[in-house]
Amino acid sequence: MAKQLPEEFYMLMEELQAVDFVLVDLTLYLDTHPNDVEAIRQYNHCAKERKRLKKKIESIYGPLQQYGNSYVGSPWNWDDAPWPWQL
Repeated sequence: MAKQLPEEFYMLMEELQAVDFVLVDLTLYLDTHPNDVEAIRQYNHCAKERKRLKKKIESIYGPLQQYGNSYVGSPWNWDDAPWPWQL
C-alpha cells in the first residue's frame, strides 16, 4: 500500500503534471513553428514555473528525479515519496 501524503502534495503534483503537459505540447508545436515568438515566450514561462514547482515539492517532500536531476537528503531519501504510478 502506498504511503498517504498531505493533500497539498497531490495538488502540487497535479500542477507540475499540467505544466509538463504544456511543455511537451509547446515543444511539439515549436518543432514545426520555430519562429513563433509568442510560443517561445509561453514555453520559457512554463519552464520557469516548472522549475519553481519542482523546487517547492522537493523542498517539502523529497526528490522527484534521479540520476543527478534532483538532490537527495541524508539519509538517502529517494524512496520516501510515492512513485509516479502510485499517484
